[in-house]
Amino acid sequence: MHLNYLAFAVPLFLAFIGLEYLVATKQGKTYFRFNDTVLNLSVGIAERLADTFTVGLFYFVYRYLYEHYALFSIRPSVLLWVALLLCTDFVWYWYHRLAHEVTLFWCAHVVHHQSEEFNYTVSARITVFQAFLRTGFWAILPVVGFPPGMITSMLLVHGLYPFFIHTRTIGKLGVLEYILVTPSHHRVHHASNPQYLDRNYGDVFIIWDKLFGTFTKETEEPVYGLTKPLNSNSFLWQHFHFVLEMVYSVRHARTWGERFRIVFGRPDNVHPAARAILEERFIIGKDTVTETPKLNNYVIWQIAVTLLLLFSFLLLEHYVPVFIQVCISMLIVSTLINCGAILEQKRWVFYLEYARFVILVSSVYYCWPQPVVLLGAVVVMAGGFYFHGALRQRYLNLVYRGIEN
Repeated sequence: MHLNYLAFAVPLFLAFIGLEYLVATKQGKTYFRFNDTVLNLSVGIAERLADTFTVGLFYFVYRYLYEHYALFSIRPSVLLWVALLLCTDFVWYWYHRLAHEVTLFWCAHVVHHQSEEFNYTVSARITVFQAFLRTGFWAILPVVGFPPGMITSMLLVHGLYPFFIHTRTIGKLGVLEYILVTPSHHRVHHASNPQYLDRNYGDVFIIWDKLFGTFTKETEEPVYGLTKPLNSNSFLWQHFHFVLEMVYSVRHARTWGERFRIVFGRPDNVHPAARAILEERFIIGKDTVTETPKLNNYVIWQIAVTLLLLFSFLLLEHYVPVFIQVCISMLIVSTLINCGAILEQKRWVFYLEYARFVILVSSVYYCWPQPVVLLGAVVVMAGGFYFHGALRQRYLNLVYRGIEN
């Protein structure tokens, strides 16, 4: 069988999260919050799903640039692998720094900094928009002459290390603090304390921050998250809020020079009232959100099933027809939207169940094209529409028990 063994990164990732949770509990620390963990995992699930469809495109870009524009013909050797590691990390530093200093790039990177906790689940906060942005920076590597195979192999290794520095359970690491990016260094990077803002951009080596004057030691307990907290559990709002804030600011700018500074200048140039206005317009967030065991349990089960579905899909992706790939993707994304909406106790979440039912029936009919499938689906949908009011109220009572809807 032609299995994708990289799929096992999913259970391995979850195992380390579980281990970190146990260590934190033993230390008497509360490093995990339910909503925060769910949101972090949701972003990570979407990114891994998107990677399935984009990784081939990225490899094609590297290969095309290497075959047509490579300045040198580099052949693998120990020294050149080390050189590639250093070059990759150097490019990362500048990608990461500009992702904080340029509004357009911050639109893609802001999702990674929204969490107000700091644990291994935060490392999952990578979006497909960041992947495209990073590929644009790493495109210099094949032009230099590094073969695409070397680059993709290095990016896998280089992308693994940052997972382990998103933790509060590990203190300072002695002499390694002078060479590598450690959990202590990265805690500073994720902090919103004034003295920690826009510091420690490195991914593997801390030398670039020290060389370019962006290094700061961890001297006091960091406060995590954005300087202006998002206060929303919405999966979609997390991804697109800053894009909309930028667009709003551009539309209300008076000159083209001001518009240029908003898009290509620092994120501080975005209109300070943009988010509040957009939140009111799109009814984002809720002043009071009351958690209930049934609400949390429903979200937990959905995330668990989604992780299992994602793992199975990644493992067997070479055997999954394109139509089923699309259905699985739509089912996963709609579930992630569902979880965020439930955490905000939105009443329209009920209608997503209709959408998921249609996707599920479409998948079953593709695999087993029998009239009974369509007949059963029509009967269920007809019953759903006929008893819509009662079903909706029952659903909301089950999920949001004890909460007025």
